[in-house]
Amino acid sequence: MMSNWVYIGLVVLAIYIGLSILLYYLQDYLLFNPEKLDKDFQYFYENQEVEEYNIETRDGALINGLHFKVANPKGVVLYLKGNSKSMRGWGKFAVDFTRHDYDVFMIDYRGFGKSTGRRTQKALKNDLQLIYNKMKEKVDEKYIILYGRSLGSGFATKLASTNQPRMLILDAPYYSLSKVTARYAPFMPMSVILKYPIPTYKWLKYVECPIHIIHGTNDNLIPFKSSVKLSKIRQDQTRLYAIIGGGHKNLNAFESYHKMLAEIINTKPTTVDLETTSHRVKHNSKK
Repeated sequence: MMSNWVYIGLVVLAIYIGLSILLYYLQDYLLFNPEKLDKDFQYFYENQEVEEYNIETRDGALINGLHFKVANPKGVVLYLKGNSKSMRGWGKFAVDFTRHDYDVFMIDYRGFGKSTGRRTQKALKNDLQLIYNKMKEKVDEKYIILYGRSLGSGFATKLASTNQPRMLILDAPYYSLSKVTARYAPFMPMSVILKYPIPTYKWLKYVECPIHIIHGTNDNLIPFKSSVKLSKIRQDQTRLYAIIGGGHKNLNAFESYHKMLAEIINTKPTTVDLETTSHRVKHNSKK
């Protein structure tokens, strides 16, 4: 009887190990949903002035990007998109910033659109720092806004933690990618096998600029509570904006999102003298 239980245990263990190995090698296909574009593909966005650019990395990869231009920019937004498709579809969101007179830079990650190269977490971080460095050559950091959407929120946080941008805006961010994947494979050792843990919460601890977090309350992919947890890491410099009823992919369909975004990027930071407020007022019912 004991030998049968040992045999069953070994079979279960073998299956578990086999599934773990399978997940390790298939995770790129599960996490990323890229759209490949022909190198001759022409981008077009109505009523937008756009310039395409390519940057070669030290390991020989080619990062393809778009620069949406306005006549007299107040600053520039580096928009880091989500994990699907390519800039062909994501470019339409640039208008949410150009309408406020901000230039917008977007890129396709390795393997997306026209961008090439082997994709790893380290390579992605290096690519984005390279792009950021190129931007700093043309504009002072105090005019750079980092905007990270979903997958891009983690990388935007990493950039903000090692640089000094004007502000960091996180749209539907995750606490860490390992936490997100664990929801869909709760019995698998995702913290061990995941090649892209992207620990947003760790990097956020080192961000010195103002932090603005936007999240839909009905987000079924990345729960709103992940943003609540993130907002508590640097409470003194973080504001959390809730899009009531918003999901993961439809925040731009809410008027409240555009009002919040306008408030965030157009309002100059102010300081509050707590001594002149009710901050230290003590309420006592005793006479």
